Amino acid sequence: MKKNHWLLRLGGLLLVSYTLLTLSVIAAGTAGTQNDPLVTLSYLNNTFMSQLLGEVNTKLESHDAELSRKLDEQVQADTKALVDKYGLSVDEGNSSGNVNTFTVVTLSDGQTLYGEVGCEVMLRVGTAVCVSSSTPGLIDETDGTTLGGNGALAQNHLYMMTVSERGVKSTAATTKVLVRGGYSVR
Repeated sequence: MKKNHWLLRLGGLLLVSYTLLTLSVIAAGTAGTQNDPLVTLSYLNNTFMSQLLGEVNTKLESHDAELSRKLDEQVQADTKALVDKYGLSVDEGNSSGNVNTFTVVTLSDGQTLYGEVGCEVMLRVGTAVCVSSSTPGLIDETDGTTLGGNGALAQNHLYMMTVSERGVKSTAATTKVLVRGGYSVR
């Protein structure tokens, strides 16, 4: 009788195993449907990631092109604004400019550079005199003195125009001055 008992237990165990195996196969057969999706690691690595990265790259390229276009437009607008505000222009023999850094201006004999209030001038080459109908003509920032009308400019001294219609007239064939600020040459 003990032998039968053991056979019954083995038969019951086989029946339970068969039932579990059948249920697993049935469950696996319904996996991967819309109600019970099954995703494998190989699908994620090989298919999904490449599709996702492709879409991300497409969107990044689109955004990059748009930002590059906007940046180019902004640079062009800012460049035009800077040229309009600080650039040099030529109009019928008269030149003018407005700069925040020093620029070299070459004057011929008899030409006069007129500066706006706050314009600074430094004589580098040649000779020049102050053009002013009243005092002060120019402020000599180097010495802390003033220069009246027809007074000779000293080379390498920095002069400032503190009143409008003040200028520097060339008295040499070629005169070079450094200029910072708004000015016109006549």
